[in-house]
Amino acid sequence: MAPSDRKHKKIGEWDGATIAPGESRDVKIKISESFSGMTVKIPLHVRRGPDEGPVVFVTAALHGDEINGTGAVRALIQDESFQLKAGSVILVPVLNLPGFDRHSRYLPDRRDLNRCFPGSAKGSLASRLARSIFDEIVRRSDYGIDLHTAAVRRTNVPTVRADMSIPEVRRIAEAFGCELMLNRKGPKKGLRPEACSAGCPTIVLEGGEVWKVEPTIVECAVQGIKNVLIELGMMDGVLVTPKHQITVKKTKWVRAERGGFLQFHVAPGEIVEKGQPLAANTSLLGRERNVLTSPFDGVILGMTTLPAVSPGEPVCHIGRMMKETRRAFEDEVAQSDASLHNRVLEDLAANVTVVEPSS
Repeated sequence: MAPSDRKHKKIGEWDGATIAPGESRDVKIKISESFSGMTVKIPLHVRRGPDEGPVVFVTAALHGDEINGTGAVRALIQDESFQLKAGSVILVPVLNLPGFDRHSRYLPDRRDLNRCFPGSAKGSLASRLARSIFDEIVRRSDYGIDLHTAAVRRTNVPTVRADMSIPEVRRIAEAFGCELMLNRKGPKKGLRPEACSAGCPTIVLEGGEVWKVEPTIVECAVQGIKNVLIELGMMDGVLVTPKHQITVKKTKWVRAERGGFLQFHVAPGEIVEKGQPLAANTSLLGRERNVLTSPFDGVILGMTTLPAVSPGEPVCHIGRMMKETRRAFEDEVAQSDASLHNRVLEDLAANVTVVEPSS
């Protein structure tokens, strides 16, 4: 029996429950035990099409405070029009349940779960949890989509992160339909690179802030997930993709040079030129101390939402663009005011106050 056939057979078997083709069911998988000795289980939803096809996992809240993805997964589960014609999806609203229960990015042992894959059955709490997730979800799947947000006190423009050197990763990354894609292998022992190494091409969506379910970020995630399923022949429909997609290879965090209170001159998703003012660092009385500028032509992928900074703290995350690419992207944004991308940017910009730089 081929590896893919074994995966497809296993997708119907969950802790004694059988899910036949064409059926859907809520199931739980054991991942650990609590301090009181109670079994900790992750709830998930398995939906199977009537015909054989790929198995795709969609996971959220790998970092327990990043819940935009949780909102997107719940929206898919509750969407009665979301029907598969082939293959199966594993929908997991919260991977890091111990962190989620504490509104924390990390596990109770203070480890980052996204630095512990594929894990070990004999290792630390984080390592054992990662092993259970990898065996029960990743090894059943042919493709993966992992939903993230920015870290605390930051926001991210929706961006697909993917190792574009892997053809099937590139395929689903482009099909997802984000305007911006970041070509990166991913962190050491992260879920995405380890899943790819195990033969399960996986991408990440980064978008929005922690502790929030932002409607346009959820809409972007849901549309992207459906796009991937359509591309893989698992759903009927037409791909909804932008005219231009930009793959960013180089990024840089512009950091505060001095302590103070920032006046932002740019918003998330804004196109910037080399030398353009990004933020002015001022005293609490508004006296300018220094101005941070863009090191190259690019786009604001993410930024802090907390204007109070100390030296060295990250302020703006910029993705580098060539001038021709930047102009094409600017033209598309200008011509599509009602696009989902622009609506997302408007919502994200509402979280920061942007003022014109002083002359």
